[in-house]
Amino acid sequence: MKVSVIGGGAWGTTLSQALSDNKHEVLIREINADFVNRINEEHTHPFFDVTIPSSIRATLSLEEAVEFSDVIMICVPTKFIRSVLTEINVLIKEPKLFINVSKGIEPNTSYCVSQIVSEVIEPNKLKGYVNLSGPSHAEEMILRKLTALVSASHNEEHAKFVQDLFSNKRYLRVYTSNDVIGVETAGAIKNAIAIVSGICSGMGLGENARAFLISRGVLEIVKITEVLGGKTQTAYGLSGVGDLIVTASSNNSRNFQCGLKIGRGMNALDAEQSISQTVEGIKTIKAAYEIGKNYNLDLPIIDNAYLIVTGQLSPKDALDIILNRSLKEEIIL
Repeated sequence: MKVSVIGGGAWGTTLSQALSDNKHEVLIREINADFVNRINEEHTHPFFDVTIPSSIRATLSLEEAVEFSDVIMICVPTKFIRSVLTEINVLIKEPKLFINVSKGIEPNTSYCVSQIVSEVIEPNKLKGYVNLSGPSHAEEMILRKLTALVSASHNEEHAKFVQDLFSNKRYLRVYTSNDVIGVETAGAIKNAIAIVSGICSGMGLGENARAFLISRGVLEIVKITEVLGGKTQTAYGLSGVGDLIVTASSNNSRNFQCGLKIGRGMNALDAEQSISQTVEGIKTIKAAYEIGKNYNLDLPIIDNAYLIVTGQLSPKDALDIILNRSLKEEIIL
């Protein structure tokens, strides 16, 4: 099977290796010429100190990548997905199956990627859509360490196709789901809570405080997932709580590292720009805040995180607001 991978960053390259391990042909489209040269000539990637399979090829040409396969995997930051899909739509000659692995919500529209794809790709050019998500640091999976993901699609056949495409008996196990919005939403909002977890650590509040904010953050993930049409159980699964565990608790997490710097006094913009790879959490906080206002949700952690990253409130003042809320019963949704 041939697969076109749009985006040769850490995760796109790692998933390309998994595909190659399963004997699939992979062509990565990457806009960074140095990345392309390193992949093609040295079989390495600037983000990793490992050799990647020589069978993986890379190109600067989007047209070449689109023509290469009927399966297109999108691995670019969410804020760029609409523009990339618009270019791809013009180039498509035969219907394509789209796999999205980006975890974010589009700024301004608050759309999940499935909604962007449906809006941008013409129906006669869209064979189907699958979201592949779950607790997965590229730094570990590139070393072929055990990882589990979930393949979500409204079409069971497509979900199972992607499950089979990536699963192997060495290090990667993929489950299926029909809850596309739930998987996408939970996978995105957990990045916002990971930022908060990092802020907490940056402030030196300790593990007890971080456990408190993460646990209450889970309930806010659930609320947003439910109001957007996702299933409650999905938020508690691999794409929600599972992904939150690694993203909110690991130094490998870009979102956690970004929050850490904010908690230590850096403003959100500088913290985000200081991270060498994409940090989805800052924009997700803003999107989650807008969703909360639109649906009249009680989201104290998201709301205060929004005030922090927009420079309206210091982390300390935000914590004071949370601690001075009226006392209540713990209700698990």
